[in-house]
Amino acid sequence: MSDQNTNQQPGLVAGHAEYIKGAAESAIGSVTGSHAWTSSGEQDKAHAASSMKAAAEARDASTQGYGKIEEAAGKTFGCEGMEKEGAASAKKD
Repeated sequence: MSDQNTNQQPGLVAGHAEYIKGAAESAIGSVTGSHAWTSSGEQDKAHAASSMKAAAEARDASTQGYGKIEEAAGKTFGCEGMEKEGAASAKKD
């Protein structure tokens, strides 16, 4: 089971990175008026959200996670799932 838990973290980390990338692309598209950038960013965010959801389903946030750091990062980047999982793991701290 520990191998499964180890494998879940990279999926969540990669998903969060992709979400942040998508948010940045979308913001650039909004600022520049580029529909292509905005659309690409929104697609990346949607893909990242589904990837994170799949990875998080097998993860026990109360025993795995980064607590307050994850919660703060979620608030900073507007990632509701990251914020909730950070809050759940912070309760254990």
